[in-house]
Amino acid sequence: MVGIGPGAKNEISQRALDALRNAETIVGYQLYIDLVADLVANKHVIASTMRKEVERVNLAIQEAQKGKTVCIISSGDPGVYGMAGLVLEVLSKENIPLSVEIVPGIPAANAAAAALGAPLMHDYAVISLSDLLTTWETIEKRIQCAAAADFVIVLYNPKSSQRDWQIEKTVQIILQHKPATTPVGIVKDASREGESVVITTLDKVVTHPIDMTTIIIVGNSTTFTYRDFMITKRGYSV
Repeated sequence: MVGIGPGAKNEISQRALDALRNAETIVGYQLYIDLVADLVANKHVIASTMRKEVERVNLAIQEAQKGKTVCIISSGDPGVYGMAGLVLEVLSKENIPLSVEIVPGIPAANAAAAALGAPLMHDYAVISLSDLLTTWETIEKRIQCAAAADFVIVLYNPKSSQRDWQIEKTVQIILQHKPATTPVGIVKDASREGESVVITTLDKVVTHPIDMTTIIIVGNSTTFTYRDFMITKRGYSV
């Protein structure tokens, strides 16, 4: 399982590049395959659409059982909303004795944080707003707890064409615990072509364009802005 980072070619690790070059078969979501198309041009590529994750894993396992070296790619890190857990879950369920290696990558949250400055300098919680695999009741409880505990909050999958109310509800929940003036960073397509970076406040989040490729970082009580940077204090005496 290989993490190819958020999108930029120069943010793919050497270890990941070596794994891609040494693999015979590449398996992944079509969008992620496209990001590394030039690196896998001469490989056997198995690509499919969103929500076909289990099918992709089963096909990858079948290829590996034939004796082939297989790379299943994830954007960011394969262990952060990626494919690593699903692969290991399937292998454990069927007790399939395959050799497994997990190659880390830069998560989208870290790429977005770097674009904003230093918003993740202290404790933070990462929450996906997609309720395809997790109930909204559970997601809402996690948002409540993270906001009440004054975590910096990183939001993945904040909005899609079919899920347009969750981000508004999330902001309402966080506003119960954080001031309206809390700094918020909105990064769309982090490290990809067309990247956009906005620093705003909690009460104005939903006035900005947001979609599935957007990462939102909500500051804690120490987070402040300076020039074009969003900074969370670590606690040093300055």
